[in-house]
Amino acid sequence: MKNQNGTFKDWANANVSRQIEDTVLYGYYTLYSVILFCVFFWIPFVYFYYEEKDDDDTGKCTAFVPLNVPNNKNSTEWEKVKFLFQELGSSHGLAALSFSISSLTLIGMLAAITYTAYGMSALPLNLIKGTRSAAYERLENTEDIEEVEQHIQTIKSKSKDGRPLPIRDRRALKQFEERLRTLRKRERHLEFIENSWWTKFCGALRPLKIIWGVFFILVALLFVVSLFLSNLDKALHSAGIDSGFIIFGANLSNPLNMLLPLLQTVFPLDYILITIIIMYFIFTSMAGIRNIGIWFFWIRLYKIRRGRTRPQALLFLCMILLLIVLHTSYMIYSLAPQYVMYGSQNYLIESNITYDDHKGNSTLSVPKRCDADAPEDQCTVTRTYLFLHKFWFFSAAYYFGNWAFLGVFVIGLIVSCCKGKKSVIEGVDEDDSDLSDDEPSIYSV
Repeated sequence: MKNQNGTFKDWANANVSRQIEDTVLYGYYTLYSVILFCVFFWIPFVYFYYEEKDDDDTGKCTAFVPLNVPNNKNSTEWEKVKFLFQELGSSHGLAALSFSISSLTLIGMLAAITYTAYGMSALPLNLIKGTRSAAYERLENTEDIEEVEQHIQTIKSKSKDGRPLPIRDRRALKQFEERLRTLRKRERHLEFIENSWWTKFCGALRPLKIIWGVFFILVALLFVVSLFLSNLDKALHSAGIDSGFIIFGANLSNPLNMLLPLLQTVFPLDYILITIIIMYFIFTSMAGIRNIGIWFFWIRLYKIRRGRTRPQALLFLCMILLLIVLHTSYMIYSLAPQYVMYGSQNYLIESNITYDDHKGNSTLSVPKRCDADAPEDQCTVTRTYLFLHKFWFFSAAYYFGNWAFLGVFVIGLIVSCCKGKKSVIEGVDEDDSDLSDDEPSIYSV
C-alpha cells in the first residue's frame, strides 16, 4: 500500500481501500480454522472412530462456538457463516481463535525442536555420506548366518542322546533361531536390492546427492546464523520478557532479515523465497521424523518406513507436520522480524537541515524504515504478526524455544557427524511388525 518514498499509494489513501486488511484477516480465520478442524476433529475421528457407519442416527453434532447466534430459521448457510466471521471480528472471537492457534503453535514448536532441528543436520549429512554397499553388507550377513547356524548346531548336539535341554539352553536356542530368521530375511532384502536397477541408478546419481547435501547444510547454517543473530538481538535490545521480547528496530541485522525486504520490492521474489523456506522445513521435518520415529516420551509408537508405514503412523505424521507448519509462521518471524512485521514499508519523518551559507534551517521529509517506534497511522503491521503475537507469554515461550532449537541442531550435527553410514536396509534387522518378508522394499540407496 506504500511507495518506497514512504507515502501511501493513491488507491490506499482512502480508508475504505484499507479494508483489504480485514479481508486478509478473514482469510487467516478460514485457513487456521481448517487446521483446527483437522487437528481436533478430522484426524482424531479417522484414528479412533468409524470403521463402518452406525445405523443409529439419533445423535446430533453441533459446533461449540460461544456466540449469541440469532434464532432465525429462515437464514441461509452463507448468512450464518457471515455472521460467525462478523462476531469473530467484533467480539472476543479473535482472542479465542488466536489463543487456540498459539497453543497449537507451542506444541508445533516442541515438534520442530525434536524433528526439524535434527532433520536439518541429519538430511544433508546422510546425503553426503550415503549408505553402505549392498554387496558388502550381504557378505557380512552371510558370515553372521554361518556363525548363528554353528551356535544352533552346538546347542542341539547336547540333546542327541535323548536328554532334554536345560532351560538356559532352550532359551538360548530360541534366541538364536529368531536371530537366524532375521538374518535370512535380511539376506532376501539385500539380494533384491543388490540386483535391482534402482540401486545402479542411485549409484549414478551419487555426485548429485553430494551436491544437494552440501547445499542443504549451507542453507541450514544460514538459517541457524540468522536465528542466532535474531535471538541475540532480542536478548540484548528487547523490551523484556513481559513484552514477549519485542524489539524496537533491528539492531543486529541477519542475512534473511536484510534479503526479504529487498526481494519484496520485486514481485514475487519474496514469495518464492518464503515458499522455498517452508518446503525446506517440511523436508527436514520429514527427514527427522523418519530417522527418529514417533515416540511417546520413552515409548516408541511407530517407525516411518518407505512403503511400510502403518496408517495410524501416517495420521500422526500428518498431525505433526500440521503443527510444524503452524510453528513455521513464528519461525519465519524469528528469522526475519522486519519482513514479517512491516515488510519493506517506509514512513516519512521530518529532518532539519542547516545551511552554512545562509545560516538558516529547513525541514525536509525523509523516508525511514518502519519499525515498532513508527506511528500506527503511517506503518501497517501485518495481520499474521497481530494474529500470532496477541499474547506475550506465547512469544516469550517461542523465544526460549528458539534457543532450544539451536541447541538441538548443534547436538544433532555432532551426532550425525559421528554416526557411520546407514545400512542400505536399515530397520529390517529389527523386530518390526511394520515390515514384511513378502514385499522387499528399496530403502535409501
